[in-house]
Amino acid sequence: MKKIEAIIRPEKFDVVKDALLVLGYPGMTVTQVNGYDNQRGISQVWRGRRFRIELLSKVKLEITVRDVDVDNIVNTIISESQTGSIDDGKIFVSQVENAYRVRTHESGEAAI
Repeated sequence: MKKIEAIIRPEKFDVVKDALLVLGYPGMTVTQVNGYDNQRGISQVWRGRRFRIELLSKVKLEITVRDVDVDNIVNTIISESQTGSIDDGKIFVSQVENAYRVRTHESGEAAI
């Protein structure tokens, strides 16, 4: 099993969620996060004054999937969330040793 963590633009969340639902992955954990990467935020002008916004709003999706589904899900997230601009986001994939469903005591892939 793998855990996919995708940090994307908030305005792309619904499109990505719907695309994952079509693939058969309706379950995910969603967190509102703030952060920055190499560009260190953005500068904006408001009422003639320049302001620096360092922490940008993002949405973090966490999905635990079978190993064979990783590439399909990652490619779907990329294709649905990509704008070609700075701050499109990042995706991290890590190994999951085990998963447990609290209600039924199922473990492993049966729990996801």
